[in-house]
Amino acid sequence: MSRGTIALLGTSADPPTIGHQALLEGLLGEFPRVVTWASDNPSKRHGAELKQRSNLLDRVVQTIGNPRLQLAQDLSSPYAITTLERARQRWPESSLCFVVGSDLATQIPRWKHCDQWLGLCELGIVPRKGWPIEDGDLQGLERLGARPRILSLDIPATASSAVRQASGDDQIPDTLWPLLLEHNLYGFHSSSA
Repeated sequence: MSRGTIALLGTSADPPTIGHQALLEGLLGEFPRVVTWASDNPSKRHGAELKQRSNLLDRVVQTIGNPRLQLAQDLSSPYAITTLERARQRWPESSLCFVVGSDLATQIPRWKHCDQWLGLCELGIVPRKGWPIEDGDLQGLERLGARPRILSLDIPATASSAVRQASGDDQIPDTLWPLLLEHNLYGFHSSSA
């Protein structure tokens, strides 16, 4: 466990899956504190409003029920540099580890001001099935100032996109069904009696 380091996990949570839940639980085994939030990804179209996605993610956080895990929605920004500036203001004495899936690691060199924010934190990379991490990718990130750390967590192969395409109902945590049905999110509706 990294002493004093806060793991930061922003996610579209569109919707959160059992993979998100497993990731948060896995991070709790690696870090003394884990902070998450729902964010708008500037390169994606989202299936639900940010507030709804934050509420869904909060339900997952509450279900996990660990006091070392918190939802900090005010860290949310489409840009990692803004999120990290907010986190550094909130926790000036703590080390930060910005966590991404291996599918995003190769995109980071195209993110806004990556050369400025990568040096402000450790970069935690969680391998995703089907998205191998190549040595060349890691070296490219290091040249930009990153301190990459591979987090070997066993995360189920899930994708929010499968849920949005109506082929991943089994990837939704049980705790989310009441909210999804109540608000008719992602095409799920309560059956009328």
